[in-house]
Amino acid sequence: MKDKLLRAVGADGAIRAFVADTKNMVQEARTLHHTSPVATAALGRLLTAGCMMGSTLKGEKDLITLQIRGNGPLQGIVVTADSKGTAKGYVFNPTVEVPDKYPGKLDVSKAIGQGVLRIIKDIGMKEPYSGEIQLVTGEIAEDLTYYFAQSEQIPSAVGLGVLIDKDTTVKQAGGFMVQLMPDTPEEVIERLEENVAKMPYITDLYDMGKTPEQILSMLLEGLEPKITDTIPLYFYCNCTQQRVEKALISIGQEELEKIIKEDKQATLHCHFCGKEYHFQEQQLKELLQSAKTK
Repeated sequence: MKDKLLRAVGADGAIRAFVADTKNMVQEARTLHHTSPVATAALGRLLTAGCMMGSTLKGEKDLITLQIRGNGPLQGIVVTADSKGTAKGYVFNPTVEVPDKYPGKLDVSKAIGQGVLRIIKDIGMKEPYSGEIQLVTGEIAEDLTYYFAQSEQIPSAVGLGVLIDKDTTVKQAGGFMVQLMPDTPEEVIERLEENVAKMPYITDLYDMGKTPEQILSMLLEGLEPKITDTIPLYFYCNCTQQRVEKALISIGQEELEKIIKEDKQATLHCHFCGKEYHFQEQQLKELLQSAKTK
């Protein structure tokens, strides 16, 4: 089954809800970055969150970046997503290993440690919008719930999960997010809280064969859910030879001349997809000429 995101409303628009199935996307990220199980779980959770948050962007070129930096051995995570269902990301230390929280439960919070969560929205304004909080638990879902309450004043509930099989492949991955709109009636809030409180882990639901549509029905039971969008999700990196050439030109003449003189070649590595771009001396000299005409 292909990855997808459902966007929905409930209680006559008083609630907006998102349910994502991201198993294939997270597996692709694991394969690209050769991540350990706990690094896969951390990256997968943030990728899933990025897809849900990215779907709230209005413009075609709008981007959202989620950054976590912690003092744990994972060190950090970066995810970028857009409004069209594509996301990319990486962890700083992909091979990190920490003891399980308990048998079968990866300890993502221990891998991340204490630190900060930063959300950057590039929506075509002069300066991107940026919000930052101290990590509350390092479990990511709880941290995002706190972020929405503190930085955006949107009461929210977020659930994220990645289930790793014994052979380290991604067995299930996904998440949900529900948010209250202003002036939501108290009885609607109470019913939603009841529904969220009795929700099993989302990866357990997918493992039981539940579909995103069925999970949405559980989340918004008694609140008249209406699906407004179904968006296919993909891990996608937009790095290209041309973009990398522009990056090299942007470092300036002096630095390019130094590379040509000392190394006579250059290799640039894309953090998001692992692709490498090689430049020989003649190519670098051509880029230097371009830099001189800038």
